[in-house]
Amino acid sequence: MQYVKIKDSIVEQIDSGMLSPRQKLPAERKLAESFDTTRVTLREALSLLEAEGRIYREDRRGWFISPEPLRYDPTQTLNFSNMAAAQNRTPKTELIAAKGILADKQAVRLLNLQPFSDVYRVDRVRYLEDRPVVYVTNYIRPELFPNLLDFDLSNSLTDIYREHFGMVYLKIRYRISTSSLLGETAQALRATSGTPAMVVERVNYNQQGELIDCDIEYWRHDAISIESIAELQR
Repeated sequence: MQYVKIKDSIVEQIDSGMLSPRQKLPAERKLAESFDTTRVTLREALSLLEAEGRIYREDRRGWFISPEPLRYDPTQTLNFSNMAAAQNRTPKTELIAAKGILADKQAVRLLNLQPFSDVYRVDRVRYLEDRPVVYVTNYIRPELFPNLLDFDLSNSLTDIYREHFGMVYLKIRYRISTSSLLGETAQALRATSGTPAMVVERVNYNQQGELIDCDIEYWRHDAISIESIAELQR
């Protein structure tokens, strides 16, 4: 199958260092010509490479070689910036919106709220080396953080909770699944609609065991690697 041979050829160039992380691939027309194939066959190869996390596509900009994914350890409470810095990456967070709303279906489910409860909703995009890699939506119980919206929410919520409200995470419940990037989420991550995504849902409890907030993270799937070490008791 020709598309498999094309895929293997590009993988070999990545592994040998001929193609570098974040390097842009030639336009599809030129790539098809260089492999003496049709664009339909080439796209089958590119789709395989995308599924394996070897390349990623930016809407209207083309295909790029994926850098190493960020190692994400659910057992650690490091915020995004500290996690990235510990791996010699360059993080940035952009605040998209922060407002008080009536809890929607997702907030009601994750925070175990009554319908029509008040919540804060905070939407942010996080970057690694100026590439948007994750869209995060936080739902937060406002009665625990009455003036939260007055703070600079492009900073770590974990740090704001601790430094200004004396509240820390004691327990975190995770759910990890797969999905696709659509609509505003895809646009914010410069992705084409339907791009594969890794979804991380976190529900967070404070030192009194109270459920305080939750977040839903839509990651470009090539940008994250879920890794952890389990200490087993004998």
